[in-house]
Amino acid sequence: MDSPAPLPPLKKLADYRPPDWLVPDVSLRFELDAERTLVHARLGVARNGAHARPLLLDGEGLELLALSIDGVAQPLPNAGPDGLTLALAGDAAVIETVVAICPSANSRLMGLYASGGNLCTQCEAEGFRRITFFPDRPDVLSRYHVRLEADAARYPVLLSNGNPAASGGLPGGRHFAEWDDPHLKPCYLFAAVAGDLSALEDSFITQSGRTVKLAVWVARADVPRCRHAMESLKQAMAFDERVYGREYDLDVFNIVAVHDFNFGAMENKGLNIFNAKYVLADHDTATDWDFDAIAGIVAHEYFHNWSGNRVTCRDWFQLSLKEGFTVFRDQQFSAAMGSPAVKRIEGVRSLRGGQFPEDSGPLAHPVRPDSYMEISNFYTATVYDKGAELIRMIATLLGPQAFRRATDRYFEVNDGRAATVEDFLSAMAAEGLDSAQFRRWYEQPGTPHVDVEARHDEAARRLELTIRQANDKAGADAPPLPIPFNLAVFARDGRKLHERTDLVLREAVTSLVLDDVAEMPILSLNRGFAAPIIARPPPPRVALMTLAAHEDDPFARYEALQQLMLSALVESIADGAPAGGADVATAVAATLAGWEADPALVAESILLPTEALVGDQMAEVDPVAIHAAREGLRKALLDALGPTLWDIWHQCGTAGDDLSPRAKGLRRLRAVLLGLLMARDDHDATAAAFLQFTDATSMTDRMSALTALSHSNAVERDEALKLFHQRHEALPEVLDKWFLVQAGSTRPDTRAVVEHLASHRQFDPRNPNRLRALILGFAMNQTRFHDVDGLGYALLSRHVLEADRINPQSAARLVQPLTRWRRLARPFGELMQRELAHVAGRPGISKDLTEVVSTGLK
Repeated sequence: MDSPAPLPPLKKLADYRPPDWLVPDVSLRFELDAERTLVHARLGVARNGAHARPLLLDGEGLELLALSIDGVAQPLPNAGPDGLTLALAGDAAVIETVVAICPSANSRLMGLYASGGNLCTQCEAEGFRRITFFPDRPDVLSRYHVRLEADAARYPVLLSNGNPAASGGLPGGRHFAEWDDPHLKPCYLFAAVAGDLSALEDSFITQSGRTVKLAVWVARADVPRCRHAMESLKQAMAFDERVYGREYDLDVFNIVAVHDFNFGAMENKGLNIFNAKYVLADHDTATDWDFDAIAGIVAHEYFHNWSGNRVTCRDWFQLSLKEGFTVFRDQQFSAAMGSPAVKRIEGVRSLRGGQFPEDSGPLAHPVRPDSYMEISNFYTATVYDKGAELIRMIATLLGPQAFRRATDRYFEVNDGRAATVEDFLSAMAAEGLDSAQFRRWYEQPGTPHVDVEARHDEAARRLELTIRQANDKAGADAPPLPIPFNLAVFARDGRKLHERTDLVLREAVTSLVLDDVAEMPILSLNRGFAAPIIARPPPPRVALMTLAAHEDDPFARYEALQQLMLSALVESIADGAPAGGADVATAVAATLAGWEADPALVAESILLPTEALVGDQMAEVDPVAIHAAREGLRKALLDALGPTLWDIWHQCGTAGDDLSPRAKGLRRLRAVLLGLLMARDDHDATAAAFLQFTDATSMTDRMSALTALSHSNAVERDEALKLFHQRHEALPEVLDKWFLVQAGSTRPDTRAVVEHLASHRQFDPRNPNRLRALILGFAMNQTRFHDVDGLGYALLSRHVLEADRINPQSAARLVQPLTRWRRLARPFGELMQRELAHVAGRPGISKDLTEVVSTGLK
């Protein structure tokens, strides 16, 4: 077995020290060129406090050409691997440097890099040090003046943060643009773009009457597909004024879309840079999910203008301070724009699919980590999604009006500052939050379990509940958390007897007595998913059928049907017999009977739990048994409900391409029904799926049909894939869907297909979107990734090592499915562990990858 790479040193929250030097003012001049860009930096630095420590300027991959201090040229020092160290005599100085960088060679996509003939930047978390020497940490706040110079023909558009200050021509066919940002910001929010771009332009009038110029910059041919992003931006600006009282503070707001990007988008002050897949959309190229994702991410990045930019984070341990809060804000926005119930279900499904496994595995960490090796590895579901759940609980505990007053206080007190979780909780405490106890949510890893024991006294008509909370990851001695815990009590005939929406569990054990309960009732726990916990035990299956029929909380009704399906699947796996689908079919039929009232909610409710979620219910995960049980339940539902499924599928075909919530719900239900109808891969179903594919007037219907066909052995599958490629091969963000749908197929030949597609002329491992679509898409395929020969794991490890040579951040994300080996049955777990150890033992792997694989092997 290969020897693991040495571990990089840990950075610890406990070691935080304020910056020794501040940089109030920064002037940058760029002589832009894809092969060799010169960056002239002028830093006004000031000693922070009484000390004699030198000025440390981070730098990575920079060629230092000139250095001066207070106008006096200095001999060029040998920059170390981490940057420059300058001993300064006084309390203030002006440091000027000139460095050279090569954007075209920057495959890490951090710093200044080339994408599609344009130049753009990505500086969060530590990319600015790849542009110029600077104290690259979020608590150094500066005002920036930026001058961009470039060839006018190749780069006619020059953008940066803030407001435009000047522009004009230069000799030699070059030109310049100057930008001033009046607001203090950390260097991770610096941005610059140069390229041959066109804009969809619009404007927004703020609540104080100012007109803000808006522009979405893309390739000229893509301008018509920016309208949804622009409308989403204006809706987000109005929402933030209405709900949080936050007005935009610059004269312009620019969005730029690029195809090579490590993340979804970046909230740089006044110049958001987006992954193109989260900007470009029309009915022919984007699904309903795409439209919703664009709206949510545009809103997310805009909301960062206050929760992240005006108030930033003191250090990267506080990352959830900006990300968790902003995810909660974008979830509120998405709920307001569509169905609150469906958005809540989607959010919880995402949490359970990504964050709960993270919390139960080797990569578990608190929402505010206490240490890390490489900060890029902590842009996690825990920081974002669980962090958002923490804010949601605070909003619940305080109530809407008090929460609004508390957020106003947080913004006003911390405007222009680099803040901490304690600063946020202090603002919440002013409105009554017990911040000392709530802070435990930020400090404890793991998902709490809440166990409810019920005792019924028939003579006294009394129900006594003993509610215990525990968190295995936090340890037996971990202090209790404050947990909002909504519950209801139902009679066996479906009547609701009691409802509690004000219950907060603050102790390890809580007792509750409910009177006038004539019989042992049915308990509905954690209604609305009021807290990110696992409530136990689930009701018996007969009780779940009652809740699925009578619960008036939409999430709880959805949850009851999902738990019923999970129970049937887990029982099937344990017994080694086909899933008993009679009670599930009865409950699904009852749910479908009301499909016209809310097709979207019905679609989410009858959607079978994913194979990954089924595995999360088991102590030892057998992927083969899980797939067999789930397929058995699909077939049982088709056999029991076939005529009903066909009838509703036909009726849902009238939605067209309308983006109203109802039309989206009809398309969603039609997709879920088609998945059930294809359970036996018969001629009628494949013919219907192919007809839906060819006749589709929206990408949603086209993709749901293609997805259903992707698992089929029928000739229509290959024809549909060919037609899709012919129609969309020129659009990168759409072609990603073509790669992804094949990587997710349950056909036995999927691994071989993925190997073949990895050599396809349009597969580029340097592009994170394409790499995620094909390789991570395959790794998330619970059926074929876990083939018993282990070749799926070997495929992933090869691509991880290849990606690490190009872009360590991509590699560190790509390898994470291999870290879940512990809970898999033999031989899967052993084969996974072997491949993870192989990656860990490869000499020269990045510190990004080293941290993930070493933690995964512990």
